[in-house]
Amino acid sequence: MSEKPFVSESRFRIRYAETDAMRIVHHSSYIVWFEEGRSEYMRQVGFPYSRLESMGYYLAVTEVKARYLRAAKYDEEVIVRTTVASVRSRGVTFRYQVLRAADGELLAEGESVHVCIDDDGRPRRLPKEVTELIGRYA
Repeated sequence: MSEKPFVSESRFRIRYAETDAMRIVHHSSYIVWFEEGRSEYMRQVGFPYSRLESMGYYLAVTEVKARYLRAAKYDEEVIVRTTVASVRSRGVTFRYQVLRAADGELLAEGESVHVCIDDDGRPRRLPKEVTELIGRYA
């Protein structure tokens, strides 16, 4: 584990389809943003999900939680900050912060827990190169 964890940032503008009738982001959209955050995290550390899947491994979500602090609205730009909270032989836990880009205000935060599975859905150990790589950045 490193002294200071690696933080991946994904930045994008909120799309109309992600909002409700009041132009406020629907709570389910944050979970999709968390997914984008962890996908970008894996790309930035040099091991994209697509590579893991080509090896026959998948990171199944076993738990996800979100805490909503402030409303995000249509056409605002947001930043999703992603870090790894822990990495184990068979899984990994990611943490997220969603911030308004204009002022850095924290809008939401969350966490997702994943277990490594194979094509048949059986739990497997993460490939050693993944645990070592993520462990360096966590």
